[in-house]
Amino acid sequence: MTNFDAIAFDLDGTLVDSAPDIAHALNAGLDEAHLRRFDLDRVRSWIGDGPDALIARAMNAQDLDAFSTALLTPLVRSAFDSATLAAPLKDGRVYDGVAELLAQLKPQRPLVVVTNKPTRLARAVLEAAGLLDCFAAVHGADTKAQRKPSPLLLENAADGLGISTDRLLMVGDSILDLRAAHAAGAQAALVQWGYGHDAVPESLEAWRVATPAHLAARLRVQTDPCDQNT
Repeated sequence: MTNFDAIAFDLDGTLVDSAPDIAHALNAGLDEAHLRRFDLDRVRSWIGDGPDALIARAMNAQDLDAFSTALLTPLVRSAFDSATLAAPLKDGRVYDGVAELLAQLKPQRPLVVVTNKPTRLARAVLEAAGLLDCFAAVHGADTKAQRKPSPLLLENAADGLGISTDRLLMVGDSILDLRAAHAAGAQAALVQWGYGHDAVPESLEAWRVATPAHLAARLRVQTDPCDQNT
């Protein structure tokens, strides 16, 4: 397939396995508020909606009244951001084959990131992963209204590239990515190495790709590797 002018990638669970670092940042925030911590498996199951939703789930799992929750949530979020910026990808990793895929795709079409992580945090993770230079733009959810499954970030990405959304492919690991793509009129590819693909019903239209190499084959990218900094 070559009928796309640009490709948008989700970040967490698609480009990077950042769950250990997200869990560390969340628990740093909970420690700051003297609240109960959560293990990696529990945190991984909460990833996808951005830090505010992640923290809300963690707060809902505490034995707190509404007033205490409202009072402590900003403290947890501030500590979460600080911990993320201090160690964006200390314990996580770039998924195998992703760097090679991006190096092949970059000379052929513009690449952007569309993520529910706020832009500042997303850029920090991408820089730590050595992937930031692969992308023409990073579109993070800096407001609740922008969060996928809203199509707003994909629409902004397409506008920034000067293309229509139906010429954009959204690559992600969750139902939120697919619903955002469908709402924007974009095509979608569901990666099967991330966090949320098991919860996506088969009836939801998308390419199913098992590995980055499989996605490259579907896109018919050139097989000769290109310099990542080209």
